[in-house]
Amino acid sequence: MGEQVMEKGYMPWEALLQEFGIRSVGTHKVFFQRFQEGIENLEFLYRSIYGDLSEFEDVFEELLKSIIVAYLEREQDLKKRDKAKEKQGNWFLSNHLVGMSLYVDRFAGNLSGVRKKLDYFEELGVNFLHLMPLFESPEGESDGGYAVSNFRKVDPRFGDLKDLIELRKNIHAQGMNLMLDIVLNHTSHRHSWAEKAKSGNKHYQDYFYMYDNRWIPNQYEAAMPEIFPESSPGNFTWCEECQKWVMTVFHHYQWDLNYRNPHVLREMLDNVFFYANLGVDLLRIDAPAFIWKETGTSSQNLPQAHQLLQLIKQAVHIATPGMVLLGEAIVAPDAIMEYFGKGDRAGKECDFAYNATQMALQWDMLATGDTRVMLQAQPIIGQKPFGTSWISYIRCHDDIGLGYDDYMIAQAGKDPYQHRSYLKDYFSGKFPGSPAIGALFSSNPKTGDARISGSLASLCGLEQALLTQGSDKIQESIQKILLMESFSMFLGGLPMLYYGDELGYLNDYSFLKDPSKSYDNRWMHRPKIDWDKAAQRDQEGTVENRVFSGIQKLIKIRKSLPAIADLNNISWIQPHNIHVAGFLRQTENQKVFVIGNYSNQASYLTWYAFKEFGFTPASLFDHWTGDSIPVGPDHDYLILEPYGFRILEVKD
Repeated sequence: MGEQVMEKGYMPWEALLQEFGIRSVGTHKVFFQRFQEGIENLEFLYRSIYGDLSEFEDVFEELLKSIIVAYLEREQDLKKRDKAKEKQGNWFLSNHLVGMSLYVDRFAGNLSGVRKKLDYFEELGVNFLHLMPLFESPEGESDGGYAVSNFRKVDPRFGDLKDLIELRKNIHAQGMNLMLDIVLNHTSHRHSWAEKAKSGNKHYQDYFYMYDNRWIPNQYEAAMPEIFPESSPGNFTWCEECQKWVMTVFHHYQWDLNYRNPHVLREMLDNVFFYANLGVDLLRIDAPAFIWKETGTSSQNLPQAHQLLQLIKQAVHIATPGMVLLGEAIVAPDAIMEYFGKGDRAGKECDFAYNATQMALQWDMLATGDTRVMLQAQPIIGQKPFGTSWISYIRCHDDIGLGYDDYMIAQAGKDPYQHRSYLKDYFSGKFPGSPAIGALFSSNPKTGDARISGSLASLCGLEQALLTQGSDKIQESIQKILLMESFSMFLGGLPMLYYGDELGYLNDYSFLKDPSKSYDNRWMHRPKIDWDKAAQRDQEGTVENRVFSGIQKLIKIRKSLPAIADLNNISWIQPHNIHVAGFLRQTENQKVFVIGNYSNQASYLTWYAFKEFGFTPASLFDHWTGDSIPVGPDHDYLILEPYGFRILEVKD
């Protein structure tokens, strides 16, 4: 390999390492080995993307230097953490991990405030914190922090870099993990690169997609969909300062980075390493589906985007192996699977992806009381490569998209258009008798597409139940919340709670009074935590107490069951009752059934359903109720109350 590299005009990798004092023996021998094992794949991926460029060799050598410097600058405590994780092997698949995603300012004011709330997470059982975007973004043009103007400066609203490092050290000291975001697809138009591009600097104009006229933009627009057709139509924005059209797929103030330019990749990889060396355990890559653009295509999920992610993954594994990667690709089910890598590259791209398909299908089941559409998706979801994992979730900061395929709906015997229309009407509260209070987001009148905003509790009927003071309906809505969370907790992957859901937070309508937020109804499910109200979790019988203690109990049960680790060990129960969803998670030493009734009526599940997996259990222990249940004959039934669930371990 060394001779091969020398022929291509840049320094052999062994010589490059020696220049930095790194040899095959001594202090850095483990890094040397990782570099040796990964360099061929790294070069192959880089050449696949940039091999035709005249400056290929020079920029590739700079990229290798970035990897070496990132390793050398990594603190010893983080290198020890890398070693401990490597010893565990696939540490991130553990059933002991439970996450929470939160906005720092809306949760606790600032980073110091979050540090003071670490005991709260410990009380709940959460040990993986996802802090939503922290880095500098312009007020009023931040997209919730996803329009970054400085990738290395904490926004003063949250504190500073010292506060973040102190919080990370406290998180690690308490046996917890940290997850942060990086936005690879775009920067704020206030980023220094964009400002230099506006001033006419050609070097930095090449960091973006910038054109003098509409000829090339029109070619892109012909096949590219609109992401926010209501608030930000089109994919290009005119920049008055430099008299050019700039690609802005999301909002006019978010300029898409041009990864056709290898300097962009190297600079962004340096930012990835910056986060790794802050001590990040899981880096969430925002919108990776968009990072490569081609005219004549949708400019989403293109092969080069996957090659770039695989290259970043390889570079991270060499330099900072304790950090794993999450690809935030909220795309069609088949396309999501590709972010783990496919074919001979399976498991070599992102370590995590959001199980957005399952998330949306759980809302489908809740609205319809019918599990059959959900079951149609499982053959695809089940293709996840071993050693990778899902982020399993019910709610997040974003809208709920109904991104599963029409054929799944049709195979369940339903009309796709009517089915989707029903779901939108149900969760926006328009359907007669619906208990949900939500809103449609990003409605596109041309296509009929829309997504759903609203808090978990309000979409589960708690807001309406409290308004009508119906105690039975309040209990039913809490039962729905716990049913939804139970499936997320035990289905497989890293369950990620969304802040406020653990306290039953309702929709927050204060965003309507803020001009910088009023156009975006997703802010209705981005609450500001009232800690006096949160204290009611300790008062028996309050909504906060019933929801918090229920989720706390689910977490405790999850951590007690080794079979719940993400070992690709899930088998679905056949639809003996269309209202009941159930699956088996099993290892050599443990078998656990999780069963849920998505109907507002009691449902009956034949005991035969538990006997279709090559063994016949005699009794089951329900970890939720504490009951031991004898398995009956096939003509008898397990009875589930409305929205009830069971966590059943086979005992004999």
